[in-house]
Amino acid sequence: MPTQRLIVTIDGPSGVGKSSVSRFVAAKLHYTYLDTGAMYRGVGYYFFNLGIGCEDEEQIASRLGEIDLSLKPVTGADDEVGVIVNGEDISDKIRTPELSMIASKISALPTVRQFLTEMQRKIAGSGNVVAEGRDMGTVVFPDAAYKFFLDATPEQRCRRRLNQLKQKGVAADAQETLAMIVERDKNDSERAVAPLQKAEDARYIDTSGLSLEDVCGAILAAIRS
Repeated sequence: MPTQRLIVTIDGPSGVGKSSVSRFVAAKLHYTYLDTGAMYRGVGYYFFNLGIGCEDEEQIASRLGEIDLSLKPVTGADDEVGVIVNGEDISDKIRTPELSMIASKISALPTVRQFLTEMQRKIAGSGNVVAEGRDMGTVVFPDAAYKFFLDATPEQRCRRRLNQLKQKGVAADAQETLAMIVERDKNDSERAVAPLQKAEDARYIDTSGLSLEDVCGAILAAIRS
């Protein structure tokens, strides 16, 4: 059996608060925060900018080697991970509902998942990490020491997403945002490769009625116990 590494995985659907929770937990534990969603957004943006659709898997596979992707480390628990692709800082360009849907579609491609899974495991090999995503505990780090799965109702996640966008000065329609969340849930859960699902040994946390502090407190208590 493989030896468990000092890796914490936090999986769950879009808008459930994974990023905020993961940043906070990583800061408290002094671990590296691995935002895998930002990596898929970065790859999605690269091909979107080239005018290559997510359905063109053959062309995407042939050009993945062109991508030099790196993450900018966060400096605080409230900071989002920055993304640099081929020397261009695209951090602000990937945090939109449109890129969220593109990331969902491109993450269903086996070649893209293999490309980024190898990159994620390499990053984790250099130190302790808190990795958030949708298949961290099931596929990327199945031997992680601590696994959590966050969930919340689509309506609650929609409200959180709208608040996040409002804080950034981005206007969004509530019904359209909710529809996109529901569609992404369907895409992520039904894809053939690494679908969104709870690892058997992950602790399930329904965040619907909980504050950020409550969720982080529960996770840190489980780890420290």
